[in-house]
Amino acid sequence: MPHDEPTAPTDGPRDLDARRDRDDRRDREAARRDGRPLPDDDIRARVQQVGVQQQRFERHLARALDVDAAGLEAMDHLISHGQSTPTELARRLEISTAAMTLVLNRLESAGHVTRERHPSDGRKLVVTAAERSSDRAYDLVLPLIEGIEDVVAGMDATERATVQAFLDRLIGIYDDAMD
Repeated sequence: MPHDEPTAPTDGPRDLDARRDRDDRRDREAARRDGRPLPDDDIRARVQQVGVQQQRFERHLARALDVDAAGLEAMDHLISHGQSTPTELARRLEISTAAMTLVLNRLESAGHVTRERHPSDGRKLVVTAAERSSDRAYDLVLPLIEGIEDVVAGMDATERATVQAFLDRLIGIYDDAMD
């Protein structure tokens, strides 16, 4: 009767690529943790760092305004797009209307929003960002906006076109990943 011994895995091209990808990922993770500079050609790690920095900035903003993540997202929508109904906000944040009510209760208690009857449909409420909170949020975000505008202003037309094409493709990848 033959004895089946486990055989050692063979390293085909796919196995080597997968191992290189894992090693590369571990190296980038280590560089981020210990502050080592990233290689000049590591765009993927830089894109990841932009995402991490965006999340850190949002947490900073939420702490400064004393709101939670859902409250910050609701305020962002109200400040950017103007007043809204609670149902519209719930759809925008992809949460239930009951959860939105809790978010709005917290925001209203903190003085960040007001709720009033809809002018043409008394059954509905309209939520508006408080001017003081909008001004505070704008003051906190302004350095980021100005910094990005300065970076873009320092680019020539070719650099702008390259960055725009890259970002458009990157946005498409995110869209495809959510389909």
